[in-house]
Amino acid sequence: MRPPPHATIRRFQRRLLAWYAEHGRDLPWRRTRHPYRVLVSEIMLQQTQVDRVVPKYHEFLRHYPTIEKLAAAPVASVRRLWYPLGYNIRPIRLHAIARESVARYGGRLPDREEELRRMPGIGRYTAGAILSFAYGRDAAVLDTNVRRVLSRVFLGPRRLARVRGQRIFWDLAAALVPRGRGYDFNQALMDFGATWCTPRKPRCAPCPMKRFCASYGLA
Repeated sequence: MRPPPHATIRRFQRRLLAWYAEHGRDLPWRRTRHPYRVLVSEIMLQQTQVDRVVPKYHEFLRHYPTIEKLAAAPVASVRRLWYPLGYNIRPIRLHAIARESVARYGGRLPDREEELRRMPGIGRYTAGAILSFAYGRDAAVLDTNVRRVLSRVFLGPRRLARVRGQRIFWDLAAALVPRGRGYDFNQALMDFGATWCTPRKPRCAPCPMKRFCASYGLA
């Protein structure tokens, strides 16, 4: 798939960032750029809704305020504190990431994608999120919400039916990130998918993308 025309990309970027300035959610992990805190939030948010993560995020950081504290803790204690978030392989992986960061990187989370992705539980999305939200890189992210937005706005149902695999969406997500604005743009894209361009009953009528959305009016 060819990338969208430059004019369309610029229009999408401007409108999404303007929407985010007005409608973006105030979430605790958006008040920090600290890599460890970003890591904790991203691992917790895997397959878990935001409203369940917020109180546990605060509690977890009270107990383990640094990556060194987490690495030194017994993994059984970390698992107990994680309850009741579920998907209980996550605290084990997070503990392993902390230990590896301390052992290999002096307690600093790596800032290179290939090093991040060698760590347990860090795939392409989580690596991109850490690079974008902690280190200010213009790295792409692709989660369920982002994929839905890109599918609807740029593909539409007919073209989407012919898509196989995730590469087309990663390429599209990377093409859309505005230079120097990766943090805000990625947060905006995820918020837009989570709160407006939702799986059911999306808010199409007031949507700022409707004039060029490939799916508008087809639902």
